[in-house]
Amino acid sequence: MEFLMTNELSILRWVHILAMVYWLGGEWGVFQTSYNVTNRELSLEERKRHMETAYRIDILARTGIVLLLPLGLHMGKLYGFVPFLDGTGIWWMWLFFAIWLSMTWMAFIKRETAIGIKVTVLEEKLRYPLILALFIVAFMAFGGNGPIVAGEGSHWYPAKMALYAFALCIGLFLRLVMRRWTTRFQVLAQGPNAAEEAALEREIAQARISAYIYWITIAGVCFLGAVKPF
Repeated sequence: MEFLMTNELSILRWVHILAMVYWLGGEWGVFQTSYNVTNRELSLEERKRHMETAYRIDILARTGIVLLLPLGLHMGKLYGFVPFLDGTGIWWMWLFFAIWLSMTWMAFIKRETAIGIKVTVLEEKLRYPLILALFIVAFMAFGGNGPIVAGEGSHWYPAKMALYAFALCIGLFLRLVMRRWTTRFQVLAQGPNAAEEAALEREIAQARISAYIYWITIAGVCFLGAVKPF
């Protein structure tokens, strides 16, 4: 326990790096797998197997992106940027994100059931107020106001928070595309359907463009955390 307390920041930084790696690597895996999901030359069963692989890869990326925020806030508390998490605040913060992560895994495990889809939609709705709050708090910090304490030499922290919120926006769209895979393949299982195939290809083409922006954003988050330029 003494070791954990003494090296708290270093351990948090290590886990933060791991979460970032799984986020970036997982998104690349899903991106590559999507080519076979939309390949009409493959059988429907083969395409569904690739879709299953994509989901299994994506859960690691989803886990990483959920963990990044509480890890960042916890480190921000140690840096002195997030004073409102002192005392029991840090435990309430981790409880909230533990529930969020549990919902993410429940949605993955039950993804082809009605309850799984409901949990997925609920988890997505949770992100909207969270994204809005992150943007507001980040921009308030640049003006020297709000719960985040940042000044000259530490503006990288709210900037990283805002960039993370933007990444969550892109992630919402990518999650929507993946959620539609399940319903579209249920229709395709009933027989050939040109409209569903076209919609699937169109959505994944849009998702691939979003993925490039996603990776640039993730790289920006990494840069701000590592270099702390301003």
